[in-house]
Amino acid sequence: MIPATSFQGKRVALFGLGGSGIATARALTEGGAEVLAWDDNPESVARATAEDIATGDLRGADWAGIASFVLSPGVPLTHPKPHWTVELARGAGVEIIGDIELFARERIATAPTAPFIAITGTNGKSTTTALTAHILQSAGRDTQMGGNIGRAVMTLDPPQADRHYVVECSSYQIDLAPSINPTAGILLNLTPDHLDRHGTMQHYASIKERLVAGSETAIIGVDDVYCAQIADRLERAGKQVVRISKRLPLTEGYFADGSDLMEAIDGRYSRIAFLEGIGSLRGQHNAQNALAAVVACLKVGLDLGEIQAGLESFPGLAHRMEQVGRKGHVLFVNDSKATNADAAAPALSSFPRIYWIAGGLPKEGGIEPLRSLFPRIARAYLIGEAAPAFSATLGEAVPYEISGTLAAAVEHAAEDAAKDDSSEAVILLSPACASFDQFKNFEIRGEAFRQAVNAIDGVSAIGGAR
Repeated sequence: MIPATSFQGKRVALFGLGGSGIATARALTEGGAEVLAWDDNPESVARATAEDIATGDLRGADWAGIASFVLSPGVPLTHPKPHWTVELARGAGVEIIGDIELFARERIATAPTAPFIAITGTNGKSTTTALTAHILQSAGRDTQMGGNIGRAVMTLDPPQADRHYVVECSSYQIDLAPSINPTAGILLNLTPDHLDRHGTMQHYASIKERLVAGSETAIIGVDDVYCAQIADRLERAGKQVVRISKRLPLTEGYFADGSDLMEAIDGRYSRIAFLEGIGSLRGQHNAQNALAAVVACLKVGLDLGEIQAGLESFPGLAHRMEQVGRKGHVLFVNDSKATNADAAAPALSSFPRIYWIAGGLPKEGGIEPLRSLFPRIARAYLIGEAAPAFSATLGEAVPYEISGTLAAAVEHAAEDAAKDDSSEAVILLSPACASFDQFKNFEIRGEAFRQAVNAIDGVSAIGGAR
């Protein structure tokens, strides 16, 4: 745990008593703050009280004596309308911050030179965060990973000069972290997302921009217009900007040329790393993730040999294009995290011969946006409530069966793929649907896929994903 010593002797209000909220309350108390915590859920309040966290309805609090208000990132700050606690804090002139801000202040106060890599973007944050942390760890660096992935940031070990922090930041967290100042800040990409919480795309982009604007080095993917404009704007303001692209041969920066990761200096190119043969980093989207991780690791002092070794040993993230087994030329891939068509597209783009398991609780738009990828699909195995609608979309373009259950889909796909004469046939669970019709969440769905694969005679399990 990181004691929030910069709040010693201060009164702090806190709202949101989920896992990260309780961890934040403990960090504040450990640092010497006087905390008053609350939640709209009585069960959460009761749980916090049972764990010796001081609780009390913030409607009756003396806001004039409160120095800071710590808000859970899941609670509306601006849209669709501010939460009632936000209105109270603003009315009293009390700053509104989150746990990432507490971490940023503690790092500056106790170990300002501790390397800090922060990652944001609409897509790819978790993979880039996990990959960056893995490269650092595999190179023997003292590494702490958390934030929007894995551990709440204040549960990490306290800052030290040689301790590296790799923190995934959502837009909600950045909105509550005005002092965030990473050694290397990564902005991967921007597409419309969470607009119910941010109002407009412009507001959403401006929040994401804050992370790189506060960084010593801003690493920005410039394959979309929003990020390209942010890179130009920060550079004009004198910020050190490093551009990355998964598809454009930049004259200055880093880009992907197939599986090669290239550095461009004054229009001259050199290969600095490669992804050939790294199954956990297949696909153009992963080239962008890898580029960002490579540049950030260079920024904090790793050499290219250490970085390449880390790339090659990266196991991938569970449920995100996770390789779970192989039987001869048949590869089994768990992409259960793909809960809509846009999320399924990267996996479908990454393999040329696919036996596709899809379906579940359908999302708006179905799989029509994936039509350009249908030629890659040898056969589809449809499950759950979406099966009839998906079969209508596939029509005569893709052979399919309505398997009904995930277990049946895996069994039938394995039988068919075994007869495929291509060099590699991929059985891909990338549902393009929510899991809720048959599974509690995508993690349980992915684990059910893994178990079904491992039950097949002759399958060699591929383990190690986080």
